[in-house]
Amino acid sequence: MTFRIARGAALAVVLGAALAGTGCTRIRDHQGHLLDETLVSAIQAGVDNRESVEGTLGRPTFTGQFSDRDWYYVSRDTQQLAFAQPKPSAQTVLHVRFDEKGNVASVQRTGLEQVASIDPATDKTPTLGRNRSFFEEIFGNIGTVGATGQAGQTADNPR
Repeated sequence: MTFRIARGAALAVVLGAALAGTGCTRIRDHQGHLLDETLVSAIQAGVDNRESVEGTLGRPTFTGQFSDRDWYYVSRDTQQLAFAQPKPSAQTVLHVRFDEKGNVASVQRTGLEQVASIDPATDKTPTLGRNRSFFEEIFGNIGTVGATGQAGQTADNPR
């Protein structure tokens, strides 16, 4: 009888450990283009044009905001543990710039060094100027409305 209880307890511990271990697995994800190194290295400045780049790499992830002469191909791999925020493990941004005639002028590649970690303020937004308390914000303008010497008001031109 005790053997059955011990065996059941051991089975419960093994199943519990297996279930807990699968909840903490790393989740890997890929976002953006699947850049093939052979195809990327085939693009050369002065040789290729818009049509050949689009035929080789496909449509860009996005184009330049101010000019359509810049094409960007973005590829990013991320990892996360359970419910944590995903963190980039690899990133490639391929920037293809064209000249006025549509020929490739330059090809630049950047990686993970361009990723910026931005941590927004949770309870306050930093601003320039005075730090006023709650009551100063509410009662601070009492008596200032209609007072002389305000901006835009002169002795020759009263409002």
